[in-house]
Amino acid sequence: MTLDNDTPNAESAPAQAAPLTPEEEIDRLKLEVAAEADKRLRALAEADNLKKRLIKEKEEFVKYAAEGVLADLLPVLDNLDLALAHGRTVEACKDVVMGVDMTRKVFLDILARHGLEACGAVGEEFNPEVHEAVGMQPAAPGCRVAPNHVLQVMQSGYRLRGRLLRPAKVLVCQG
Repeated sequence: MTLDNDTPNAESAPAQAAPLTPEEEIDRLKLEVAAEADKRLRALAEADNLKKRLIKEKEEFVKYAAEGVLADLLPVLDNLDLALAHGRTVEACKDVVMGVDMTRKVFLDILARHGLEACGAVGEEFNPEVHEAVGMQPAAPGCRVAPNHVLQVMQSGYRLRGRLLRPAKVLVCQG
């Protein structure tokens, strides 16, 4: 008895499908073409979405590229504000205060050209998205600040092109 490897054994050979008619073959090929067209459209849509996302990310990156530098400059503004607040109480510092005030104004103008804007002012309604409450205080007699509004700004807050860079530290008027 010899083994013939060229002729498949009837038990081990996969069942052969019946040959398709030409119409069935055409229908099968149409389905394959439709499936491939769908894959192609999905791939194109995915590539288009990726391109849009990359463009948006690039715009965001460019828009906020200076965020770190501007955040590092905020303590300079804080110190200029402190110098003005303390210097205004001393008559002998009048000229120095004027110079510090002019420097602060020029500095703010430069920062504003890069999209920085101050936020948080006395009388605004307290908003935890923009303000950081350091305390609550009852309004002094004659004070026109409504309850739950900013009574005093302890440290200015800043936004960069609409994005909060640092919240304003405020005292809130107690009702």
